[in-house]
Amino acid sequence: MKRALTIFSLLFNVSLSQAEVPAVTTALDEAKGTVSVNIGGSLFTTLHVKGFAKPVIHPIIGPTGLNMVREWPVKNAAPNEEKDHPHHKGLWFTHGAVNGVDFWKEAKDAGTITVTGNPETGKNDSGSAFVKTTEDWKAPDGRKICTSTTTIIFNSARTIDYTITLTASEGDVTMGETKEGTMGIRSHPVLNLKGKFAAGKALNSEGQKDGDIWGKRARWVDYFAPIDGKTVGFACFDHPSNLRHPTTWHARDYGLVAANPFGLHDFDKKNPKGSGNHTIKKGESLILRYLWVFHNGDAAEAKIEEQWKTWSSAAK
Repeated sequence: MKRALTIFSLLFNVSLSQAEVPAVTTALDEAKGTVSVNIGGSLFTTLHVKGFAKPVIHPIIGPTGLNMVREWPVKNAAPNEEKDHPHHKGLWFTHGAVNGVDFWKEAKDAGTITVTGNPETGKNDSGSAFVKTTEDWKAPDGRKICTSTTTIIFNSARTIDYTITLTASEGDVTMGETKEGTMGIRSHPVLNLKGKFAAGKALNSEGQKDGDIWGKRARWVDYFAPIDGKTVGFACFDHPSNLRHPTTWHARDYGLVAANPFGLHDFDKKNPKGSGNHTIKKGESLILRYLWVFHNGDAAEAKIEEQWKTWSSAAK
């Protein structure tokens, strides 16, 4: 994983001779089912592999020390937080129709994604760190539908490089047509586009803004807002190797931002019903990769387009 050093240097125009890169460290707590990730000794984020219907990354501390995702329902709600969509927890990957089973919502009739065994953790030469997990996707009756392996790289520049490999281990698997998916985050309320405390703006790689980005194809989406006198934001990058790149986005004004290549008809009724379906044949796999960037400034100041170009060309 030496590529992490090269990508860091290219993205942020530094070298080890120009700047000391803070070390990223991980700490596994088997009893709690968590992996804490620190940057320079301070908490950046925590991966939860137990306690929820799916693996969840929460909190995510941004460059100014603010938690960039909603506290609730992982923790007690802050005074300015809405209590809607309890399945929106931090940052996660799942989907609302996998062989007809809904893994997006959380209910007795919904599927669950369970991490098997303990996460594998390690450090890269660049000072970044990685966590690897394997997962079973199970229907409400306990049937295993498929499996996945996930590798997450955490960088000192506050990026999360998320790669998941979905494998049709039990038989053919159809990722079904629905807007309810897939690689998602629920933002801090100030970053929202609407709401009592909302001050956010949104922009995608095609120049579309705010509510116009929903359902549109784009290489990246960025949300940003002034908080305590400083503008901060987050962006999600879709990798060129991903299915149906550039992906469509289930990006809402209330703070849900999700890359979803499977919702084609839901996003645009001109597309035939079922056009978002994708079947993984038994024994085969689908690999999806995303980069999350938690940054200072707006999309222009953070050079999001330049960062996407660098990451997408350098990351293999």
